[in-house]
Amino acid sequence: MTSTTSQQELFRFLEDRFACAQACTECARACALRASLVDPDGTEQQELVRRKGIMCAEVCDATCRVLSEDSSMDEAGIRAQLEWCRTVCLECAHVFDKYPGTEESAAACRACAETCTDFIATLV
Repeated sequence: MTSTTSQQELFRFLEDRFACAQACTECARACALRASLVDPDGTEQQELVRRKGIMCAEVCDATCRVLSEDSSMDEAGIRAQLEWCRTVCLECAHVFDKYPGTEESAAACRACAETCTDFIATLV
């Protein structure tokens, strides 16, 4: 029975890790696209959207790499990376909320933050 339970926990851990990596990839793509559509010489608000989008894309990309490639990172390191990703995604979503036409990108950021939160819960 213990072997089955530990296998189920391992499968859940791997599924949650994969789901989080996938959400990070989708968020990075949405944020990079959003940032590329903003005029770099635009208004202060447009510059904020562009900067936050770039930052979110970079953090999500790094988080995805940690989750999918870096098996040497310990649980504390993974947790810190996930918390950083969650924070940046929520900040980015709040900025996107104030700029018309960014609803889909904001939703991708929120979905990534939620998935990071769910994965953090499995690390407890």
